[in-house]
Formats: sequence, structure tokens, C-alpha cells
Amino acid sequence: MNICLTGSNLTPGNVVDVARHAAHVELSTKAVDDIRTASSFVQKIVRDEAPVYGINTGFGSLCNAHISPVDLGRLQENLVVSHAVGVGPCLAEDEARATMIVRANTLASGHSGVRLEVEQLLIDLLNERVYPLIPSQGSLGASGDLAPLAALALVLIGKGKARAGSEVLGGPTVLERIGRAPVQLQAKEGLALINGTAVMTGIGTLVFVDAQVLLHTANLAAAMTLEALRGRLEPFDRRIQGLRRHAGQAAVADEVLAYVEGSELVGTCREVQDAYSLRCVPQVHGAVSETLSFIETVLGNELNAVTDNPLLFPEDGDVLSGGNFHGEPVALVMDYLGIAVSELASISERRTNRLLNPVLSRGLPAFLTRDPGLNSGLMIAQYTQASLVSENKTLSHPASVDSIPVSADQEDHVSMGTIAARKARAIADNTTTVLSIELLAACQAISMLGAEAKLGVHTRKAYERVRKLVPPSDGDRLFIDDINAVRSLIVANAL
Repeated sequence: MNICLTGSNLTPGNVVDVARHAAHVELSTKAVDDIRTASSFVQKIVRDEAPVYGINTGFGSLCNAHISPVDLGRLQENLVVSHAVGVGPCLAEDEARATMIVRANTLASGHSGVRLEVEQLLIDLLNERVYPLIPSQGSLGASGDLAPLAALALVLIGKGKARAGSEVLGGPTVLERIGRAPVQLQAKEGLALINGTAVMTGIGTLVFVDAQVLLHTANLAAAMTLEALRGRLEPFDRRIQGLRRHAGQAAVADEVLAYVEGSELVGTCREVQDAYSLRCVPQVHGAVSETLSFIETVLGNELNAVTDNPLLFPEDGDVLSGGNFHGEPVALVMDYLGIAVSELASISERRTNRLLNPVLSRGLPAFLTRDPGLNSGLMIAQYTQASLVSENKTLSHPASVDSIPVSADQEDHVSMGTIAARKARAIADNTTTVLSIELLAACQAISMLGAEAKLGVHTRKAYERVRKLVPPSDGDRLFIDDINAVRSLIVANAL
């Protein structure tokens, strides 16, 4: 699979293909021409010696300091090494690779001013499965992801560290390993590499794609719990959804109905109404669906945005200094994404409780185990759910409402977008485990009812997929192995 960068056509699916499946990356002919044009424009500015921010001046609050042409390369290298002060655990491989493809697509637009060899080296690292070790903490989200992107840029200039296969190697060694030489930065290039929203956007795109899987998984888990509790289908009637007018709500209701099509279990309970955690699945999951639709639009724009500064417009002869590096659009939707995915976990835990609690489970054995008392069953698995749901509540506090001025108050409002993206990924990870426990409990309940043959067409397929890895439980065992097995199916989008 090849991903051809134009600067304007990158999709979330492309990011996943590169970040997780090592799709080959190349530049379009137009991107090559645009990069060369912008680079030539920078060289003209250098020759003219008129002060232009980011090309022959200092940075941040030092923007009025004019730099001699002989020092411009040193200026750019100094920028990279001084800004590489990130701390904390390094980004995972998929996060680092997502960051790299987003940054490469930005540079491909021809408004940043790097030479073709700089862009090509970044792409070569992707294609050779080499990724820089990028500390996860230290970005304020404006002027973009400076500290983490500086760690990426270090490897391009033969410094820093990167992972190649199972080895962690220094910058010069890793470049030599793949037959490449470090680049000697020229005017504007260091700034173009580190100024922008590539880290928050890369991580955020991966979380968004995972959240789409979690939404459909949550719909499936709700459908299986509905069957295990013999719940009612009236709340999923299309006429109800039509009166609410939210497309996401209608889509979720239709999906749950499709999952349980042919079921002999649903609607056989004696209660007139189900609890909210079952009855309001279209409303709650549907709101998450609508949230994801909005986030997809924002990320689609950001993936193809030029987010460094200043920006070059060679056709007009202009260099414009603005604020496209500010991560506010991504910061807000990452906070929104975290809140939405947290709600999937919250309602899932409540459904699981109804399966385990003998007062609420419509005749199922306490904690879905034989010989309760001798066996605890899935009692403590629900404790784990409760712990993760509570942790998600803390993580859902928005990062984007905070700002701390920096650079002698020149940069006096920042987005904290990368913190928001990292929190969203933690919430998605927790929610994956919460949903795996609901699915495990629903399958156990169905087994104890002896109702496998009465499931809907699609829920039966999901049940059988789980049962290939997790047999029914006759007593206590290491349920963590069962939870992790179901979790692996969700992560692989195998349900």
C-alpha cells in the first residue's frame, strides 16, 4: 500500500495505515515542485537580507534580533537542540509514526520552506521503520508541539535517539544503518520542523479511529446485554428516533436492531420498561456518534493544514506571520472526544452491574457464577470497571481551559492540546477494558441461560468469536486472562 502525500489529501485511515501497518509513503510530483519553489523563495529572502521572522531573526520574544546570513544554519540547529527539552515516557511507535506522517504532509504543501532533502529524509525514516524517541510531555500546544517535535528533528540532524527494530540507536548510527546522512539545516528549516500541531493531531487521529471501533463495540455489547436480560426493543423503534431528529441516535438504534435480528431472547422479560442503561442506549451512544462526526471534520481539516509559522506564499512574494500553530481546534475536540468515550464506559459499567446483581439480573445467578459464595464470579471484574470509569472522570477534566504564558509573555495563550490528546488516548484505553468486561459478562450470562441458539444472527457470531478464546466459566479462575482475550478482539476490531 502506498500513501502519496500532496499536502491536502491525508485521511485518518491513511494515518493509521502508516502508523500501524507501515504503508509506504511517497511524495506527489506537485508536492516535490511546491517544496522546491518554497525553498528557492527562502534562499532569495536570505540573499536580500531584509529581516523576516523565523528566517533571519530570533524566535519568540527574541523576534527582533537580526541574524547574520553566515549564522543562519547555526540558528536553526540551535533552535532544535535548545527546544528538545521534553520529558516523560516516549510516544509509542504508532504515535511517533502518526506524528511523522502528519508533519511530512504539512511540509509537502510547499508553504514551509524546507528543502526537498529534509522532507525526503523524514519520509525515508518512515519507510525504513525507524522512529525517533519522542518524550510525551512538554508541549503547550502553541507554538505547536515544540519540545516533542524538536526530539523528532534531532534525529534528522544526526542527534537524539531513535528505535530501529528492537534497537535504540543514536541519531548518527541510526541514519548510517539505513544508508542516509544527517541534513545540515538551512534557513527556516528547524522552525518548519518543530512549529506545528503534528503531535496532538497524530495522537488525536489514532484515538479518533479507535473511538469509532469502541462505539460499534459498545453497540454490540449493549445488544448482547439486552439479550442476556431479555430486554425490550420498543426503545429502539425508528419512530421514537425520528421524533428526536439526531442522526447518530437513529444510527445506533438501527445498529442494535441489526445485531439482534432474529433473536428469540429480546422482549421476553415481564417488566414494562428497562433501566436507562438499556433503554437510553440510542440517546447516549448516539450522542457519542454525533460527537465523533464533528471531530472527524475537525481532524480532516487539521491533517491537511499548514501549521508552522511564518508561512510562505512564493507566488505572491509574501511571508506572513500568523498563528496557525495554535492547537485550539484540536485541543477542544480532544477534550470533547475524551468526554464522549468516557460516557461509553460509564453506561457500559451500569449495564454490567445489571448482569451481575441478582436483584437486577432477572433470575441470573449472583455475579454469574455457580455456587456463589464458594465462587466470586465476575464480582471484582466490575470493581475494575468502576475504577476505570472513575479514573476516566478525572481524565475528562478539559485540558484546553488552561493556559500558562511563556516566552516572556510573547506567547501568552496556549492550547494544551497535546495533553488533551494524551488524556483522550488513556480514556479510550480504559474504555476498551470496560467494554471487554461487559462483553465477557454478557457471554457468561447467555451461557448460563443456555440460550446461545436463541441469539440474533450477528450477536451469535460475536458470541462464537468470543467463545473461541474464552470458554464459559464453571467456577473461579484467572478472569484477567479472559478479560485480556476479549480486549484483544476489540483492539483488533475483530468483533
